[in-house]
Amino acid sequence: MIITVTLNAAIDKSLAVPNFRLGRRHRTVEQRTMAGGKGVNIARTLKALGQPVIATGFAGGATGTHIVEQLTEESILNDFVRIREESRTNTSVLDPTTGAQTEINERGPSVTAREVELFRDKLLYLARGAAIVVFAGSLPRGVEPDLYASLVHDLERSDVTSVVDTDGEPMRHAVRAEPDLVSPNVLEAEELVGHEFATDEERTLAMSEIGELGPREVIMTLPDGALAQVLVDGQRRLKRASIEPREPIAKRGSGDAFLAGYLAARYEGRPPDQCVRFGVACGAESTGRFGAGLIDAREARRLMGDVDLVDVEQTAEVS
Repeated sequence: MIITVTLNAAIDKSLAVPNFRLGRRHRTVEQRTMAGGKGVNIARTLKALGQPVIATGFAGGATGTHIVEQLTEESILNDFVRIREESRTNTSVLDPTTGAQTEINERGPSVTAREVELFRDKLLYLARGAAIVVFAGSLPRGVEPDLYASLVHDLERSDVTSVVDTDGEPMRHAVRAEPDLVSPNVLEAEELVGHEFATDEERTLAMSEIGELGPREVIMTLPDGALAQVLVDGQRRLKRASIEPREPIAKRGSGDAFLAGYLAARYEGRPPDQCVRFGVACGAESTGRFGAGLIDAREARRLMGDVDLVDVEQTAEVS
């Protein structure tokens, strides 16, 4: 079983609006409303890939009820802690004429210390039957930024693989808790190491920098694939995976689909190279879907053959 944790779950509303302009009145040509948040998106992709998954986190008010109902309708197992305040709604506007995408994310509910402890108890119970636990997305208001780090430490006594996909202060704390894997995108990685990357060499060096902070493995998602520092026979090896860009319908959630694909292959015991290839294929396939986490599993497996994977020499180590 794979557990996905979404502490700031949402209802995601995606709107397709041709020739979108600020200050104008528009009509949509397509719209979709789905349960969302990074962990929920990952759970949706894992379900489509045929993997056993359960989504958990916080859900509050009528929006929280809608989130749970949406997941249930999709046959995604879920077990959320109900909270007093209302869960958030996020809106994404896609202009199909330009490909530009505008996202407006509500900041979400405030969560009490008691609600956090109820969730901690639930997670530790669920983790008894899990192989992988994924902590994904932002933290709600009222929660200390080291919560993911604390939960990773809690899971050290369990035989589970801990994965973190977040940003900012929560990521800075989390990496030092030594999770098994962290998966930032380029901007999140730059924020984590404290400087921008101007060249491929700087991205390569950053992988070592992040690894030295604590996580056993690091994957940085890129617009055309990923840099993956993974364990091969107990040794860290850096891989560069890329795929020819496809004409995207929407890019939102492609990183979540990547991580879900990677973890699905890992859950099946596939070699690291295959895990990275499948992750890139899933991320690429998802860009052809209007809605985060949606994927055609057969097409993703076909795309694995289009993924170019090479070993990368790391020219320097962080002291």
